[in-house]
Amino acid sequence: MAFVHLRTHTEFSVVDGTLRIDEAVDAAAADGQAALAITDLSNLFGAIKFYSAARKAGVKPIIGADIWLDPAPGEKVASRLVLLVQDRQGYLNLCELLSRGWLLNTQRAQAWIKWEWLAELHSGLIALSGAEHGAVGQALMAQDTPRAHEIAARLAQLFPNRFYIELQRAGQPGNEAHVRAAVPLAAALALPVVATHPVQFLTPEDFEAHEARVCVAEGETLTNPRRVKRFTREQYFKSQAQMEALFAD
Repeated sequence: MAFVHLRTHTEFSVVDGTLRIDEAVDAAAADGQAALAITDLSNLFGAIKFYSAARKAGVKPIIGADIWLDPAPGEKVASRLVLLVQDRQGYLNLCELLSRGWLLNTQRAQAWIKWEWLAELHSGLIALSGAEHGAVGQALMAQDTPRAHEIAARLAQLFPNRFYIELQRAGQPGNEAHVRAAVPLAAALALPVVATHPVQFLTPEDFEAHEARVCVAEGETLTNPRRVKRFTREQYFKSQAQMEALFAD
């Protein structure tokens, strides 16, 4: 089955992306990928530039965003969710969600989206669970399977036939544990799964430059031994063959 990237941060993610839009589009086209999604963190700044570049290159553009979601009822930690645009109404709804987040619910310099806003503005949007950083994944990693089922069922109700359990193998410590827990959950709830790759830069050689940018954004230094490293060298723009090999099982 053909693979396309559905989770891509570009330089417009500001704090954690160095990938240029034209580089991403060129890489997708060169690899024969039929489509490409740009999902910058809490913004659509690059959407128009991306749409134009992708159409010109013969790659289907998928507009989306990686969002921060308010803690679920009973939870204290915000989570991540990827929203992909299906149609015009979905684009308008995503714009409204992000606008509300920035204007009405800014936490720790990030726009957080409220669950009630999702309930109101879900039409025309596809939701990806966020892997271990999503609300479902956080519950699974805490070994709270009933809670994970509850949250997944709620999201599936908000996005009927448009909610996917997201699986990743990007060299991060929790990836495999999450995959082992998420696949049975998806089967139990009859939810589809999707393999994604959290792209932050173009090639493995770009990792150091990416880390430098993250340090600047976080007020950190590369030499600080206590710095929390949130990214890996594996988060480059992988080919279809590389992704198929990663998920051969």
